[in-house]
Amino acid sequence: MKAATSHAQSTLPTNGRSRLWHCRRYWRGKSRDEPPENAKAVEVLCRLRPLIFFLVFLSYVLGLLYCSSIFSFKMPAPPASPPPGSVYRSKEIFHRLLPNMLLENSSAVQLDKIWTSRRKLKQLRQCMDHKTEYSGSTAPSGYLIVDANGGLNQQHIYDEDHFISTISPHVKVVRELPEMIMERFDHNISNIPNLKVKAWASASYYSDVALPLLREHGVVRISPFANRLANEVPQEMQRLRCLSNYKALRFSPLIATMAKKLVNRMVQKSSLSGGKYVAIHLRFEEDMVAFSCCIYDGGIAEKAEMDSARRRGWKKFIHQSHCVRPDLNRMQGKCPLTPLEVGMMLRGMGFQNNSAIYLASGKIYKAETHLEPLLQLFPLLQTKESLATTEELGPFQGFSSRLAALDYSVCLHSEVFVTTQGGNFPHFMMGHRRFLYGGHAKTVKPNKPKLAVLFQDTNISWKAFREQLERMLYESERKGKMLRKSSQSVYSFPLPDCTCLQDEANSTFFKNYRHHEVG
Repeated sequence: MKAATSHAQSTLPTNGRSRLWHCRRYWRGKSRDEPPENAKAVEVLCRLRPLIFFLVFLSYVLGLLYCSSIFSFKMPAPPASPPPGSVYRSKEIFHRLLPNMLLENSSAVQLDKIWTSRRKLKQLRQCMDHKTEYSGSTAPSGYLIVDANGGLNQQHIYDEDHFISTISPHVKVVRELPEMIMERFDHNISNIPNLKVKAWASASYYSDVALPLLREHGVVRISPFANRLANEVPQEMQRLRCLSNYKALRFSPLIATMAKKLVNRMVQKSSLSGGKYVAIHLRFEEDMVAFSCCIYDGGIAEKAEMDSARRRGWKKFIHQSHCVRPDLNRMQGKCPLTPLEVGMMLRGMGFQNNSAIYLASGKIYKAETHLEPLLQLFPLLQTKESLATTEELGPFQGFSSRLAALDYSVCLHSEVFVTTQGGNFPHFMMGHRRFLYGGHAKTVKPNKPKLAVLFQDTNISWKAFREQLERMLYESERKGKMLRKSSQSVYSFPLPDCTCLQDEANSTFFKNYRHHEVG
């Protein structure tokens, strides 16, 4: 027993044995009557004493920290509400305001009296006579090949013969390059020098840069050509623009014939409003919704479909995320309006449920679901598919540009044109309508950032809803009459530059289309 104890003690350091001995003496005291088994317990306590002191100290420190945190503690802030206009809640508002929208017709808009603004355009100056007519008696200094691109312009759906005959007094147009020119470039048009013209180039650029190159090579290409000429050019050039856009460009006979049928059938469907109708250009196709990166109410399934469509359609969506802030897109008015939102907007502006509506659109994303609310608000809605037979539309099916040309023609003759998204189609349409309707576009162009805020307010009353949209309609009407500023395109704002072409073009146009059934 002694040997074992001696061995155990010999394994401890000298200072350890000393502390253990003093500890035993403290716990045993001077009495020799304590039972011997207490010695083991005392020894265990002595060994644990440093750990006990550490735990007590740690508890003290933690206690101080806890007490100090009581006085500095702040209640967590409630979750921040989404910024106005950042969330799609239009469906909630639709169901809440639907009874009012179905009943409200007392102060409805009358299509024949909708444009009541007394704003008048300034005195229009007559565009000067064109002085640069081509006589045809001199050989050309060279040949210019222009690749037209962008929107309807890039499609071969126009009447080529009419275009050439209209501008031939001013510009010589040939259908093929001379053989001697083609031989120089091995009969390969891609070998012809292509002039890379910067966007919105001035007229002086063409005279100082393009013309010398044209004379040197005898032929020059400009590809692409969209937006390759400044908006502000000498007046004789602007008149040639007017002539080309509003008189020379005309749809091919196939398209024009079918368009006349659709326009007159739409007029017949509008008998309750004196043959006047509303045309809506709706951009709610799957690719448009996907590219916008906007979120609607389709949840996980919608997100998966849109992600797939983005990867199929655009390379930039494959390797990096371009849909970081869909809420910001909505706040900035970049989200395509749904058919439901368009319907609410028009009813809020005062259009009756018996208004004749023409819907110009491609294949609408989930059409059965999304069109139902619009049809509920406007049961007289028509499309090119409802106005024409399957056989009549046969030559146009599979050609998106031809179908778009039919939509363009019907929209052009409407009393009200509603644009829901930017692009070439509405910009050209507004300009063309200004040209035909005495300078007034007769277009509803909503303030989409304001609409986003309005369509998120689930507590708004029908009265407040109506008031805001009536003001938006008035603002569209006020801005419908505008003269072109130097920074603006003559295709969207044709006046005053194209004034001298108006009367002749208008009389011919309406004579050919309105109330004239063909075939």
